[in-house]
Amino acid sequence: MTSSRFARRLAGATAATLVIGAGALATAPSAAAKANLLTINKVALHEPGLQVDVTYSCDTGMNHQLVANAAKLGTSAHDEAVAAGTIKVDKLVCDYNSHTARVTLRPSASSHFAKGDQVKVTVFYFDDEGFSYARQETIAGL
Repeated sequence: MTSSRFARRLAGATAATLVIGAGALATAPSAAAKANLLTINKVALHEPGLQVDVTYSCDTGMNHQLVANAAKLGTSAHDEAVAAGTIKVDKLVCDYNSHTARVTLRPSASSHFAKGDQVKVTVFYFDDEGFSYARQETIAGL
């Protein structure tokens, strides 16, 4: 009989802990849930490369770059077209809020992009320890 009373108390304490934890999550600031996110808004031709408009949010004190890469679709390894661009750490506003940025992508030496091309664009954060995260991809027509 004592063991069933103990089991009920233990179950009640566990339930109370779960309810308190859920309440803490529900009342947490919504900004904390937005940090370290990326959204690709627009991809456009910008001679000789591309421009990508990105909405981003990041944690305060983060030490990373925002990186964008693009590759033209439908090409062989011989005529591959790629471009890359970054926004350095000191140019990002990391305060949990959403901000927009325009990343200018420069093509590699032999790459060329033209109106009507289909490109796959990838954006992500890259930290100083070599990790990438919050990766987003899209396919866009120029």
